[in-house]
Amino acid sequence: MAKSFEELAAAHPCFAVGAKVNKGRVHLPVSPGCNILCRFCDRKINDVDVRPGVAATIITPEEAVEVVRKAVELCPDITVAGVAGPGDTLATPYALETFRLIKKEFPNIIKCMSTNGLLLPEYQQDIIDVGIDSLTVTVNAVDPAIQAQICEGITYKGKRYEGLEAAEILIRNQLNGIKAVSDAGVTVKVNTVLIPEINADHVETVAKTVSEAGAKIYNIIPLIPQHELNWCSAPDCRLLSEVRGRAEQYINVFRHCQRCRADAAGIPGGEDFSKLIYIRPVVQENTFSHG
Repeated sequence: MAKSFEELAAAHPCFAVGAKVNKGRVHLPVSPGCNILCRFCDRKINDVDVRPGVAATIITPEEAVEVVRKAVELCPDITVAGVAGPGDTLATPYALETFRLIKKEFPNIIKCMSTNGLLLPEYQQDIIDVGIDSLTVTVNAVDPAIQAQICEGITYKGKRYEGLEAAEILIRNQLNGIKAVSDAGVTVKVNTVLIPEINADHVETVAKTVSEAGAKIYNIIPLIPQHELNWCSAPDCRLLSEVRGRAEQYINVFRHCQRCRADAAGIPGGEDFSKLIYIRPVVQENTFSHG
């Protein structure tokens, strides 16, 4: 049975609303591919960038279990094993297989997974069965016209979709999946990338909509201007605070996101010891395709 929101708030660093908890997490970079084309996403394999979508290497599910062993030995305060990329966790089978293996050896560790939500309806029962405690879904808009400005297209059931059609499919699947998973007792956190020129006035609507679908906590992430949205500005503290305040009318808002790498390990904001636990040599620079 998935852990409750109250249990997560006490032991998961991303669920401590208002203040950090002195707990750690280990991110397992087992998911290489993605099925949507976000205009701000620049996924890379390197040991340089400190942001989502980046890892020093990709590991197998079996290697991920060994990483967890090493991580909890190095940092007993680690309470969470998560998969947050560097690609989408449901675009390939490796994340769910990783959690199946972790569940056997570490039954008490919090299992946390992030996804863009495109394949949530297809895999919602697998997520429930494998014992995911917290699921993060990135929802950047619930208006297809706005979503189409953020995401160029999707690959869904073997077909490429673009523009409004892609946005409508993605939003529908995200909201239906959030409802199904949350109804089953899995705590859902929603991430939204705040893009001042595109969705700043829309985030309040996203917060209300995902809360109605069953999400329990909301994380508004400032845009890192890059890739096709390098012309956009990074939101300043004033705008970020205003948008968080509007969203907080509808849902608990998480305020201390560290924008972690997909292979982060340790207590957020503290020492990261990922270099001590990963098996393969670091690759300095290589860019993923979005395939």
